[in-house]
Amino acid sequence: MRFSKAQEQWFVLLALAKWLLLAVLVGILAGTASAFFLFALDWATTTRLDYPWLLAGLPMAGGIVGWIYWRFGKQVEAGNNLLIDEINDPQKIIPLRMAPLVLGGTVVSHIFGASVGREGTAVQMGAALADQLTRLFRLQNGDRRLLLMAGISAGFASVFGTPLAGAVFGFEVLAIGRMRVDAIWPCLVAAVVADQVGLLWGVHHTHYLIGAIPPVSLWVLAAVLLAGAIFGLVARSFANVTHQLAAGMKKLIHYPPLRPFIGGLLIALVAWFSGAERYLGLGIPTIIESFQHPMANYDFAAKFAFTVASLGSGFKGGEVTPLFYIGATLGNVLAPFLNLHFAFLAGLGFVAVFAGAANTPIASTLMAMEMFGAEVGVYAALACVVSYLFSGHTGIYRAQRIVHGKYRAAPEGIKLSEIAAYRASKK
Repeated sequence: MRFSKAQEQWFVLLALAKWLLLAVLVGILAGTASAFFLFALDWATTTRLDYPWLLAGLPMAGGIVGWIYWRFGKQVEAGNNLLIDEINDPQKIIPLRMAPLVLGGTVVSHIFGASVGREGTAVQMGAALADQLTRLFRLQNGDRRLLLMAGISAGFASVFGTPLAGAVFGFEVLAIGRMRVDAIWPCLVAAVVADQVGLLWGVHHTHYLIGAIPPVSLWVLAAVLLAGAIFGLVARSFANVTHQLAAGMKKLIHYPPLRPFIGGLLIALVAWFSGAERYLGLGIPTIIESFQHPMANYDFAAKFAFTVASLGSGFKGGEVTPLFYIGATLGNVLAPFLNLHFAFLAGLGFVAVFAGAANTPIASTLMAMEMFGAEVGVYAALACVVSYLFSGHTGIYRAQRIVHGKYRAAPEGIKLSEIAAYRASKK
């Protein structure tokens, strides 16, 4: 059936109105949930700092949360990977229990000192709440995919205060080599609304000062490219070691609640006897420090180790803020060797390590511009893209598909979690 131009315009307006309504609802739900989560997280962090002895409860806290997930949350335990799978291959509506489970699990992780982030929690809450509208409005799979992407965008945008990065993250994170541009409108609306709703609830986001941006020169470009390669290799190592530890724990310890108990015990003992409390929790004060003065050359490695131990043993939370910490402190350390200002390279590391680990260079570049100013855009894009390339076909989200590989030799059409088996079969 052929339509006139007037009819086509009418259908476009109907589609815009439909997704405006749905995306606004998603944004309100996700923004409100993220605001509550951020307030709870602030309380948890303050409480842990006020009562350092709470670290002794980390093993028991991990075991209890692990038992709750084992008993009531098996359907949602995959977290962000479940969201990516449902968008790529819709099966069934995400249980609403994902939101309170991940919220409670993350707050408990932080109050007792696990080194985890917050992005995963906000994204899972946003998508789980958004998916409840599928049943309410009786949406088909095609629309449900867009709704879930809008939920991811809304959660990401509201927890970091970066609506443009959040909008793109929602459809860039699904696959390597393909972006669902048909989701731009709902993702953008949901991200902007969620960010504004969070602000209306009184959320305050951390601001980082990157300082003066150096003028473009051959040396600065070369230094940024070299730093981007290092950021990408660190991102690759982070993803691989985290997945390897998680797989090893599952192989050695068959009772799921025992994994975070043992992991929490080791983390607590090391942190307590080494005085390494600065590497627990989000670590935002240390991230701020990395923009202000030179840091110890082992800060990034210590945060790397504590985060891998926390996530690999099963503690709930996100990876992104710890990746910001790792990237910012690593950039700070690299700056003198590359003859760049430490705040400038800390800012690039902040976004580039995340870009490599999440395979989201465009969203990460936009995040840099939203956080540090548009002037950093060229340098941020170079660092993020090079990090993305050097991180290889790995990442923190193992459900990501490879549609077009970063290199010609890469297998296409499979998940990142299937690459190892694929390569082994070719030997």
